[in-house]
Amino acid sequence: MILIDTNPLAELKTESVQIFPDECCGFLFGSEQADGTRTVSKIWVVDNAKPGDKRRRFEISAKDYMHAERFALDNDMLLLGIYHSHPNHPAIPSEHDRIAAQPWFSYVIISVMQGKFDHIRSWKLNEDSQFEEENISSVHLNKII
Repeated sequence: MILIDTNPLAELKTESVQIFPDECCGFLFGSEQADGTRTVSKIWVVDNAKPGDKRRRFEISAKDYMHAERFALDNDMLLLGIYHSHPNHPAIPSEHDRIAAQPWFSYVIISVMQGKFDHIRSWKLNEDSQFEEENISSVHLNKII
C-alpha cells in the first residue's frame, strides 16, 4: 500500500493539470514501514527532459536522479518512486513505462482528461517484471482519510 500525504497529493493534482497537455514528472519521497506500507510525504517536481513531443512520453535526466538520491540521503528519506501524468489517457502504465521501470520503485500515474484531474493510481513491478497495482490512499496527520 502507498499512502500519500494530502499536501503532496494536492501538488500532484495541481501540477498535472498545469502541465497539461504535456506529461509532468517527478520524484516521490518518504518512508516505508516494516509491512511494506509506503508513505509519501514530499514530491519533487522535475522538468520533463524528453526531447520533442512531451504529450505521450516523459524522461527524467540522470542529473535529476542524482539530485533526488542526494536529497533523500540529506533529508533522511527514501526515494520511493516516480510520478507522471497521462494526458487524456487512463492512469494505466504503458509498455514504455514498464520497460523503463525500476523494480523497487512505486509509479504513481495521474490521469488528466481534457485539462481536468480525473484519477490517480500507483503501480510496482512484480517478480515477472509486470506491473501490479498498489492500493493508494491519502493521509493527513498519520490518519487515513
